[in-house]
Amino acid sequence: MATTTPAAATTTAVLEEKRISSDEKTEVGSNIVDPSADAKEQQDGSAAGGSVNGAGDTTSDEPEYPSAAKLTLIIVSLCLAIFLVALDQTIIAPALGAITAKFQSVKDIGWYGSAYLLTTTALQPMYGTIYKYFNVKFAYLTAVFIFEVGSLISAVAPSSVTFIVGRAIAGIGTAGLFSGSIVILSLIMPLEKRPLAFGLVGGMWGIASVAGPLLGGAFTEHATWRWCFYINLPIGGIAMVIVFFFVHVNRNSAESRDMTFLARVRQLDLAGAAIFIPAIVCLLLALQWGGADYAWSNSRIIGLFCGFGAMIAIFIAIQFWQGDHGTLPPRLFKNRNTLAAMIFALFFGAGFFPLIYYLSLYFQAIQGVSAVQAGIKILPLLLSTVLCSIVSGGIITAIGYYNFVIIPCMVLFTIGSGMLTTLDVDSPLKEWFGYQVIAGLGIGAGFQIGVLIVQTVLPQEWVPVGTACVQFFQAFGGALFIAVAQTVFQNGLIDTIKADNINIDPTIFINSGASEIKDVLTRMDRLDAFDTVLEAYMKGLRDTFYISLACSACALIACLFFQWKSVKQGPGGQKKKAEPAVPV
Repeated sequence: MATTTPAAATTTAVLEEKRISSDEKTEVGSNIVDPSADAKEQQDGSAAGGSVNGAGDTTSDEPEYPSAAKLTLIIVSLCLAIFLVALDQTIIAPALGAITAKFQSVKDIGWYGSAYLLTTTALQPMYGTIYKYFNVKFAYLTAVFIFEVGSLISAVAPSSVTFIVGRAIAGIGTAGLFSGSIVILSLIMPLEKRPLAFGLVGGMWGIASVAGPLLGGAFTEHATWRWCFYINLPIGGIAMVIVFFFVHVNRNSAESRDMTFLARVRQLDLAGAAIFIPAIVCLLLALQWGGADYAWSNSRIIGLFCGFGAMIAIFIAIQFWQGDHGTLPPRLFKNRNTLAAMIFALFFGAGFFPLIYYLSLYFQAIQGVSAVQAGIKILPLLLSTVLCSIVSGGIITAIGYYNFVIIPCMVLFTIGSGMLTTLDVDSPLKEWFGYQVIAGLGIGAGFQIGVLIVQTVLPQEWVPVGTACVQFFQAFGGALFIAVAQTVFQNGLIDTIKADNINIDPTIFINSGASEIKDVLTRMDRLDAFDTVLEAYMKGLRDTFYISLACSACALIACLFFQWKSVKQGPGGQKKKAEPAVPV
């Protein structure tokens, strides 16, 4: 078999650069994307000793995969890890009332979600590069270990601050769990069998989404909310043991196999991450404190916003400097479909995550139910979401075009969110149940649509990067707007109580548990103000539902810009080719 010499590869790269400089570009979807980086990657791969598909004659070797029994065991372990990721995002919602009561910290409730989503968001794109340049198995085990440490800190936390730190550490591990599981599955299974494994992963995510609120409520009511985090330790431990002994993969690319450790580290966008994380912290602090702890005109708030703006400007400059090695490669923003997918993911996450948090608070604070009952009462939303996710995936597989599914679903999400804004302190079952179902049927299709788009419109070598960026914006939207929703909630509660002139300091309810309204008023001998305070609480919650309405409407607008392309076709409209399996 003929191979490409380094000299020939260099000549090819030079000719390629000349062709690009003469304004000939490669078209991806309907947009122009400069392929010079792709040509360089092919050159490097060839220079390493073979074609872009492998090293010399080794491409003729049949890939070796684990036996059926071993494969099943590995898939079970990866599903357990995915279960942890999904469970950790939903199990906390019914426990929020008990957690805020324990720490007397309603003002921090936004951070319980934002701290976790912040670190997950900031590091998610970087994990893609880590799995490319470092050993997949040990990078994955490290991510699981970090997640376990964070869970343990949250479980034993003596204060709200320690709890938030634990959530942030757990988020660092979570950032690598989902993408790592997908990478390992891609390495241990032939291409034609991977959809089955991905279906199992999706099913596990759905099971965890349903089980999370129930387990969270059960632990909170019958044991302690701390078991919402203790449960991660044995499950994660089992997954780590199986992966350690049975997974044998090495995802290092051809160009990185001869790199030193420091050379591989330099491939990571450390400068971008070092600027981006404090920038987002500044933004979240400004949104948390503004209007609640400090006036919007306070120098602290202005300074935080200015710090955010300055660091984001530096981050953008770093991305242009890093180019294709950046956290958010600029070339993806030049493509209409990937840009629309990222904007869609941003607003979809911004609409969904605050809804989950504050809908649970509605049942606990307004209806006065227990944590378990609150978990049961948000099942209409979660079950309809899981159902729609499965059905929409089947429909898209059958017809090929995702537009037929995502547009009606986003219409339902917007309508359902709008209906939830009409909830009141005495809303009957048919209203809060039906509104959740409508919103959930719209939400279900949103989780997979961004990934489907990048797989449809981008060349295969750019699919992992595009996927990571879409996931990044979805998590960022959630982290950002949970903080926004917390500010809106607090301001609505405080302003309404002040306007009613009941001579009660509204910050008392900010610093107490969401389920303790009646207890607080009883200790103050002010039960006469219960209905007024409940209406103020409802006003704050309703304002957060308006945020979900606005964001779902923006997601609907974004999906209207998706090109009508079939998942059965490649970027140029041709029939999509199967990706070669990677030997283990």
